[in-house]
Amino acid sequence: SRFASSLPGFRGALKQRYSDFVVHEVARDGTLVRLTSFDLPDERADTDDEAEADLPRALESFRLLCGDADCEVLRGFLSSVSEGDSDVSPIILSPDADKAHRLEVHDFFKRNFIFLVTDTVEHSDGVQRCIRVRLRSGPRGRRNRTGIGSSEPSGWRDDRPFDSRGSVTWPYHLGKFLRFHLYKENKDTQEALRVIGKMLGLQPRSFRIAGTKDKRAITTQQVTLFKVHASRLAALNNKLTGIKVGDFNYVKEGLVLGQLMGNRFTITLRSVIAESEDMIKVAVDGLIKNGFINYYGLQRFGSASVPTHLVGATLLRGEWRSAVSLILDPREGECDDMNGVREHYKEHGDIDVAIRNFPRRLIAERAILQRLKKYPGNYLQALMAIPRTLRLMYVHSYQSYLWNHAASMRAGMYGLSGVIEGDLVYKKECPGEGTVTDASENNDDHTNASEMDIFAETLPEETIQSVKIADSEDLLKAVYTLEDVVLPLPGSETLFPGNEVAGIYHEIANKDGISLTESIHGVKDLMTYTDDKIHLVETDLDVLSKAKPSEVNELLSTGASHDDSLDTSGATILAETESIGSSDLLPELAVKLSFTLPTSSYATMAIRELTKTSTSVDCQKALNS
Repeated sequence: SRFASSLPGFRGALKQRYSDFVVHEVARDGTLVRLTSFDLPDERADTDDEAEADLPRALESFRLLCGDADCEVLRGFLSSVSEGDSDVSPIILSPDADKAHRLEVHDFFKRNFIFLVTDTVEHSDGVQRCIRVRLRSGPRGRRNRTGIGSSEPSGWRDDRPFDSRGSVTWPYHLGKFLRFHLYKENKDTQEALRVIGKMLGLQPRSFRIAGTKDKRAITTQQVTLFKVHASRLAALNNKLTGIKVGDFNYVKEGLVLGQLMGNRFTITLRSVIAESEDMIKVAVDGLIKNGFINYYGLQRFGSASVPTHLVGATLLRGEWRSAVSLILDPREGECDDMNGVREHYKEHGDIDVAIRNFPRRLIAERAILQRLKKYPGNYLQALMAIPRTLRLMYVHSYQSYLWNHAASMRAGMYGLSGVIEGDLVYKKECPGEGTVTDASENNDDHTNASEMDIFAETLPEETIQSVKIADSEDLLKAVYTLEDVVLPLPGSETLFPGNEVAGIYHEIANKDGISLTESIHGVKDLMTYTDDKIHLVETDLDVLSKAKPSEVNELLSTGASHDDSLDTSGATILAETESIGSSDLLPELAVKLSFTLPTSSYATMAIRELTKTSTSVDCQKALNS
């Protein structure tokens, strides 16, 4: 309910077209994630000359690992292979009871002799185990990494079949994760990954991302996949609609949530109405100078008539049946057909009919119904059936609701001129990067834990950094500025500010019947345009289509301009004014802004500060009409 400055705003329509909202992820190293190439990475190993020189070194390493006897056995085996022996038999190394050592030997062969395959067999005494080595099956009409040539081996006959689990090995010289850039238009991140996963025969959880991106937008971000070759993904580009993948690279580690520096936004406001262009420039300059209150954006609370924070509050009160009702009951503004399904279930309680009629996109509703069918009347069990990230979203939404109130009170009571005594600030003594927690590693079945623990865990999107309460000495030394001031997401063990701001958390939570101290239940461009349908921002695909038009199945028409700069400090000012579209029509004014925000920041809140207008769905619909 507050703004960072008292400067007047102006009227402008946000996301009138999805192409008006362009987002590029900023990687942890500060590079801008763009779609620039569909080329496949080079997967070739070392050259033959280098490999031949490596053979003596590899044998010496093997001698140190397994001893002289096994080294001589392996040397003779390799000699037979190099002489073209088409009937070379597998070799069995000395008995080895140490499992860790056997794993080390298996790994040695994977790294040094990729044309060989190993498995573990029992020794003749039935107790000890040995490692068996054979030539990999399949045609080998080329020289291998060690320069040893061979014809195709005949099969090996034995009463103990060779364990083929290790026969299809990932190339030793490639990182085990394929990293690629995902470009999508007007699609949710998870939706795009589901489409790709279905084509590859992979589960959505196989993909790892640093963060989700807006649906009504054009976005580019990094994704990683475990042991999938780039050629499989590249082959999908001609089949995908509104999605492209490229900039392939093999890396050692997969992405985790929060592993990014931020996001670069290029946002176009259409149908701009202002007293003058000078007033727009003053408003943009004010945003650059004063920043904005980093409120949680309205998307955090959902667009339905039942806000997600109300469901979260019900969960925190332990009112399981009421929470289920809020999720399943009829809603204002929903289509008549869907409300008919909800009404029928509320009146008749027929779970089978409801499961048939609730669409698959309503994940929470269907999960609740399916669990209630199995455990009638057990509403806590029903809620636990909701996917964990969605379940946490409800309570995180309520935490965000309290945070926004606290931020408004801090701005209203004390102003935004600087730090006051009692503010929470980031510690100057601990400027480390902190750690990011991957929630996927936590157990999802804590049915005996307190419900606060079950529902109120914070999503792992923010870096943990030490904070302290600013005291009079800090103010005297002027150690901190307003940019260092933070507010906590509330929980049962939260450090609150040491001033009256802390009271607003407890006051609102108490009104909602919730205790926060213990678990209740245990840059701008100015341009004119005349055609509403024309794209005013050039996308990665537009740039790529100019460079390699034959390789790109274009999704968008050519845009207006391309800004390739990355300014991590704020907005970039471009004084250029241009007219786009037909000169026969009355032009309208548009404002293009480019800026980079760190993680856990909302671009819509920057736009709110600029325009002094709500970014709610209803408000934006009115502006777009």
